[in-house]
Amino acid sequence: MKHSNHRITVAYGDGIGPEIMDSAVKILQSSEVNLAIDVISVGEEQYRRNFDSGIPPSAFDTIKNNKILLKAPITTPQGKGYKSLNVTLRKTLGLYANIRPVIAYDPYVKCNFPKMNLVIIRENEEDLYSGIEYRLTDENYEALKLISRTGSEKIAKFAFDYALKNKRKKVTCFIKDNIMKLTDGAFHTAYKEVAKNYPELENGQMIIDIATAKLAANPDLFDVIVTENLYGDIISDVA
Repeated sequence: MKHSNHRITVAYGDGIGPEIMDSAVKILQSSEVNLAIDVISVGEEQYRRNFDSGIPPSAFDTIKNNKILLKAPITTPQGKGYKSLNVTLRKTLGLYANIRPVIAYDPYVKCNFPKMNLVIIRENEEDLYSGIEYRLTDENYEALKLISRTGSEKIAKFAFDYALKNKRKKVTCFIKDNIMKLTDGAFHTAYKEVAKNYPELENGQMIIDIATAKLAANPDLFDVIVTENLYGDIISDVA
């Protein structure tokens, strides 16, 4: 490709990664944006080289220099001693907001919900995905669910700002504070406080289990959804 100031980092990944990345790169080249591409190796190959997060320091340097990373799916080996590359990237680079748009392309792509057009804003650094776990006894294990007021306020503000910028009308918080009154309660409280600063947008909250059922049955009810890390992961796949 021709050299230009538009330099990006590309990771071809594992499994189906190289195949779909080949297609993605062809599309970019056809768009005549004139990108310069730096290819990095992450994932399975780097785990085998004893980088327990699946990424060598040199790859991080390239990502930080270029500011843009296009990454295909990667394999995280199952079992002890390996860290998720995705989680490592999010925490190291401060990628606290995961934006997941879901839109129907009916009639070009047939689907059950031809009017579906929503966005899931998933908090990306906290919650159970912090990966802090302990073995307490021979039979008992513990995982820490970390929710901070600062992190909750930041993702809520991001969701409302995103809604305004993209001419959305409503931001709904998915939560489980009827059971987890402190952690999810803190997230919910931060959301309600932030919502007061956006009177032009509708706001509301739903308990995560019934909200997920409604999302699956009638996604047209939702516009922008903001939620915690684990919930966001699950409902993105549902959507």
